[in-house]
Amino acid sequence: MQIQQTSFNPKRAESSPPVVTIEHLNYFFGQGVLRKQVLFDIHLTIDPGEIVLMTGPSGSGKTTLLTLIGGLRSVQGGSVVVLGQEFRDASKHSLRKVRSHIGYIFQAHHLLKSLTARQNVELVMELHETISDETVHDLTEAIFCEVGLSDRMDYYPENLSGGQQQRVAIARALVSRPTLVLADEPTAALDSKSGRDVVDIMQQLAKEQGCTILMVTHDSRILDIADRIVHLEDGCLKRA
Repeated sequence: MQIQQTSFNPKRAESSPPVVTIEHLNYFFGQGVLRKQVLFDIHLTIDPGEIVLMTGPSGSGKTTLLTLIGGLRSVQGGSVVVLGQEFRDASKHSLRKVRSHIGYIFQAHHLLKSLTARQNVELVMELHETISDETVHDLTEAIFCEVGLSDRMDYYPENLSGGQQQRVAIARALVSRPTLVLADEPTAALDSKSGRDVVDIMQQLAKEQGCTILMVTHDSRILDIADRIVHLEDGCLKRA
């Protein structure tokens, strides 16, 4: 495993359990003669407050692993514990409860074209039934200010640049102050300046909110934000 220079404080992590603990994780696509293994005996621990980047060639299993950690796929073998919840054989209610504490950012921002930027962000707050409408309004305005789009809240996605749309996606992921943020190639479709702006915002807000980030990336320009880099190749986590 490759290690970057880091500002991460290990003493802080020692006082809290890991956000993610994976042991002996295997995963297969298909059935019968078409069954193919895509992840092999994965072991990974991510501590509170860490920013971990996952690199590796296309087809190496990075997105599959990310979606397993996000509770978006069923765990077939091994153990995936996220925020204290074992995902293997977990109930739908348990998975939904954990997912409400996870923010997701994807390469394709997946903004709903029929909704304004504000409405796209407010939509995720519906997962939190105990939050009042007034609080939703205040949190939404605050996060748009933090991502530098307070003057674009009522714009539709088609009227925003690619970088602005990805900032809305960041706002949507972070508005509820999640414990864990999972990002899949968030800079892939952006030019160098917009990509840098996006990850700088993610890094700043993550540190301010105290959340943990796991980001899949091919972008060598942003590796400096990492506390740690892990490399996935041919379905295996490579260690130096």
